[in-house]
Amino acid sequence: MRNAMTIDVEDYFQVSAMAPYIPRSDWERIRCRAEDNVMRILSLLEEADVKATFFTLGWIAERHPGLVRAIVAGGHELASHGYGHERASDMSPVAFADDVRRAKALLEDLGGVAVQGYRAPSFSIGEGNQWAFDVLAEVGYRYSSSVYPIEHDHYGMPDSPRFAYLVRNGLIEVPVTTCRIGARNMPSSGGGYFRLLPYRLSRWLIRRVNEQEQQAAVFYFHPWEIDPDQPRVRGIDAKTRFRHYVNLGRTEARIRRLLGDFSWGRMDEIFLPH
Repeated sequence: MRNAMTIDVEDYFQVSAMAPYIPRSDWERIRCRAEDNVMRILSLLEEADVKATFFTLGWIAERHPGLVRAIVAGGHELASHGYGHERASDMSPVAFADDVRRAKALLEDLGGVAVQGYRAPSFSIGEGNQWAFDVLAEVGYRYSSSVYPIEHDHYGMPDSPRFAYLVRNGLIEVPVTTCRIGARNMPSSGGGYFRLLPYRLSRWLIRRVNEQEQQAAVFYFHPWEIDPDQPRVRGIDAKTRFRHYVNLGRTEARIRRLLGDFSWGRMDEIFLPH
């Protein structure tokens, strides 16, 4: 069973939970660390002979075009994370369309390849803004990976399908992976949960989805999650501090182990009809 390895290319200061503490107007003055971290990830993937999907923020791509070209040169899929890391649920349909269209055009121009996939920042497509699927199809995306079928204080649509499904207008939604335990969907696809949970549990959850449900898993992480030396943001609340910084020093080794424990590939090759 081949699973999808995905990376959400954004920097530590662009995380939605940091928005109350780092104004968007300050972004230009902060030294970006995403490029160096992505290059480390590309080396990890090359060592493991794994191809992945990079959901890349337009804001990052515009300032670091070499990063985009390196992703494409490595044989990975270049996909969109929108332009400015604004939550889809906070935008009007017109603003959302402008954002995802701008990101797609920019990435295609820099990478020289078609951009078919999109992931909303913070999995911010939910019950209240499913019009976003129509916009994505109209703009020309073929698939989205923007729904997390769990209950969470920042995102989640727990009653949505857990595996890839046709939304409408030909658009396919590929939710990140959950494991059904009793009456609840348990997060099984990376991010902060992967850093918090014991590695063996994360591995068991993915194997359960592969072996018992015969479904490919979708795993994700961010470049800043392999960067324990990133600057500490002052004044953040305890919950944000814990979620963002827990086990950063262990993540790269865990990712390396994960790459060896499962078979991995690109989203487009696994989920799109050819």
